[in-house]
Amino acid sequence: MAIVLNIMEIIGALGVFLFGMKIMSEGIQKAAGEGLQSVLNHITSNRFVAVLTGFLVTVIVQSSSATTVMVVSFVNAGLLSLTQSIGIIMGANIGTTVTGWIVSLLGFKFKISAMALPVIGIGLPLYFSKSAKRRDWGEFMIGFGILFLGLSFLKDSMPSMDAGAVGFLESYAGKGVLSMIIFIFAGALITVIVHSSSASTAITLTMAHNGLIPLEAAAAMVMGSNIGTTIDALLASIGANVNAKRAARVHILFNIAGVVVLAFFFNPFLRMVQAIVPGDEITSNLAMFHTMFNVLATLVFIGFVPQIARLVEKMVPVGEDEAGLGKYKLTYIEPTIQNIPEINIVKAQKEVSHMTKVVEDMFNIYMEVCNNPDKKMGAKVKELKEMEDYSDQMQEEISKFLIACSSESLNETGTNNVSAMMRIVNELESIGDSCYNLILLSERRFKKDIPLHEGALEDLEPITTMVQKFLFFIKSHINEHMDKETLKEAYEMEEKLQSYKKSLNKGIRKNIKKGADIKGELLYLDIVGHVEQIGDYCLNIAQALRAYY
Repeated sequence: MAIVLNIMEIIGALGVFLFGMKIMSEGIQKAAGEGLQSVLNHITSNRFVAVLTGFLVTVIVQSSSATTVMVVSFVNAGLLSLTQSIGIIMGANIGTTVTGWIVSLLGFKFKISAMALPVIGIGLPLYFSKSAKRRDWGEFMIGFGILFLGLSFLKDSMPSMDAGAVGFLESYAGKGVLSMIIFIFAGALITVIVHSSSASTAITLTMAHNGLIPLEAAAAMVMGSNIGTTIDALLASIGANVNAKRAARVHILFNIAGVVVLAFFFNPFLRMVQAIVPGDEITSNLAMFHTMFNVLATLVFIGFVPQIARLVEKMVPVGEDEAGLGKYKLTYIEPTIQNIPEINIVKAQKEVSHMTKVVEDMFNIYMEVCNNPDKKMGAKVKELKEMEDYSDQMQEEISKFLIACSSESLNETGTNNVSAMMRIVNELESIGDSCYNLILLSERRFKKDIPLHEGALEDLEPITTMVQKFLFFIKSHINEHMDKETLKEAYEMEEKLQSYKKSLNKGIRKNIKKGADIKGELLYLDIVGHVEQIGDYCLNIAQALRAYY
């Protein structure tokens, strides 16, 4: 009975620790939401910048799993290249070691509960502040305090080495290579169960601090946590495209390779760490081991990024289903221990930007078909029809994604941006529908040989050129707050479109009175109406960008 009670105490303490980590992570993400988005939006192809990006994002969200899931999602959306993702994954492995240092330096050198309660006390009034920013920082401080209360409970509930309940671990320690393999597996298994290498590291540090396992076994468990953390990226790649699968394989390959290489130099490496860290403080030794392990692995492999990319390309070849636009799928990754709402907002913004480019391309394809009535444009017509279906799928998937985002704990800006994106996505889909209707009108005109009046295409040029300008204007300002002066430009373009439409409609009425082909003039009227309507949708998008962001 005592054993069962002790196990329940450990599970409960771990639950408090994980809950505190979740609250702390949510708070810091909301407080630093715009800064986090800025970091993610400025990732470059430079591998060293990518490593730094992975490190910074992981430090902010306190989870390498969250960062790598984000990377897989961005690669799936075509927003990151495979080589960029490799650098970010390496940086994420280094970033996750920060938690070990926090636990080591603060968790075992002070009376944790005495420090945790005042932190919660400071955070509580901030949490009930009218200022959204202060509320976010208050949430962070409360989560920080709860995290260390959980660590205190974990430390107190963890039995000592001489306790009969856990004495069996002694028989597995100190057996050389076999012992190392067993504890690597144990570290990986714990990380898979709790879905957090940070939490797994905290458990390992606590066990070592209480004398439950020796330094060698604890170091092996830290190595194992690097393998276990790859499970989330692997799960995120299920159902994703070939490049996302490759990014997940990079994470697995890199982390396993790092563990395998270190295993050959395990004892010398551990002695070097002990020489660097003065004293016999086992938790500091482990934190340093974790950091040096991931830093050295990155230094060793960063020079082989192109080779790693080529290797995973061979491991995951392009399938037949990767050709063409295919089926659009935007998977929302349910949060585990650490919530990642701000990262999901960045991902949604990138998808909205992609959808804007798709509908702009659709209108340009329509114009190519419209302006070349004597050429065989069947392939272009088919392409635009496929793009319209694709834009419909985008609207459905992005909307579902945004609904999932809205159920998470977002800061005020994030909430407003979700509302704006919901409206923008619907307007973009309407633009796609108008482009599809225009291509159907062109197809009907060609198949039934419906004549247009002389100079019809030349008369149409000013309004179509203005729509192309308006679409480019929207694409250039998407995901940005639109100031009053810029919105004024949008209204001016819409007014010009209205003026062009009135002039063209007036000309159509005159042509009909003069005896022009009625079918041709009615078809021309429909064309003008759909083209001008695209301008209306563009103005609606501009208004959404002005109201939010």
